[in-house]
Amino acid sequence: MTRTVQVLKARMSMRRMLLASLAMGFAALAAAPAPAAAAETWPDRPVRVLVPFAPGGVTDTIGRLAADWLSKTLGQPFPVENRSGANGAIAAEAVARSAPDGNTLFTASASQMVMLPALMKINFDPIKDFAPVSIVGSNPMVLAVSTKLGVNNLAEFIALAQREGGKLDYGSAGIGSSTHLAMGLLLSRANIQMVHVPYRGGAPAVQALLAGEVGAYFGNPSDMIPHLDGGRIKVLAVAGPERLASLPGAPTVAEQGFPGFRAVTWNGIAAPACTPEPIIRRMANSLGEACKDAAFRNALERLGTTPVCSTPETFRDAMAADTPLWREAVRVSGASLD
Repeated sequence: MTRTVQVLKARMSMRRMLLASLAMGFAALAAAPAPAAAAETWPDRPVRVLVPFAPGGVTDTIGRLAADWLSKTLGQPFPVENRSGANGAIAAEAVARSAPDGNTLFTASASQMVMLPALMKINFDPIKDFAPVSIVGSNPMVLAVSTKLGVNNLAEFIALAQREGGKLDYGSAGIGSSTHLAMGLLLSRANIQMVHVPYRGGAPAVQALLAGEVGAYFGNPSDMIPHLDGGRIKVLAVAGPERLASLPGAPTVAEQGFPGFRAVTWNGIAAPACTPEPIIRRMANSLGEACKDAAFRNALERLGTTPVCSTPETFRDAMAADTPLWREAVRVSGASLD
């Protein structure tokens, strides 16, 4: 056999192998479900929803409301799993590392998605490692004070803090919590100083406020509303863009001399990055209908939460807008979790 014939046979053999490899690849592609087809069959099993905090708080309650709605509308169980620890980073990292198949979701909050990266080193990237689905509700924070202070509005509160020369104290749910950072923003804008008294969570901080152990607390409306009839605390201001229906007598911080002031947290549903877009859209469309449901809206409003049920794009925009705000809050408060 001549050298030329050997070369030709070798080339033909290589060509047959290449064609066979291509045929197998095309067959595999044909067998693999297209994203649209995957969305049509999803969910075909229970979908885990991880909550980064213990049961009972606003994040947990909103996560359960969303999970119940998705289960009812999409026909599969959406069991909620509370996985607290490391300020929510443990649950967030677990979801970020999960398979992007729509079967593991995260009850995302502003605490993990925009505050935590400025407070400590974390092993996930909120932007790159997650696919936003929907912000279910937003929580404008409110400033409450002990009635022992004898102040009736934000101006009187600031004047009192100035007279006290930095001796007036305030409670928080812990160093680096949204309650700490929101007050840090206010103190910076008002150019006043106060003593920070961190507690191990929002519940003990509220109890300290009710007992008059601290003078002020910047927290969720749901922390304050159940106690307003007792005469021990008073809500001075809402840190959102408008007054709350549940607190009609409380003006916004902006109305009281601080235009543009905002301290709003939010909770929603996110999936691991690279989750097929049709699955993301199917969830977002379902949750978009949730806020049109009177019972769902009422459940959120009882928490002092504004119903949102956003699109994925709005969710992503909110993360981008809030990141520099809370980074500033971390800076002026001096908070760090490292």
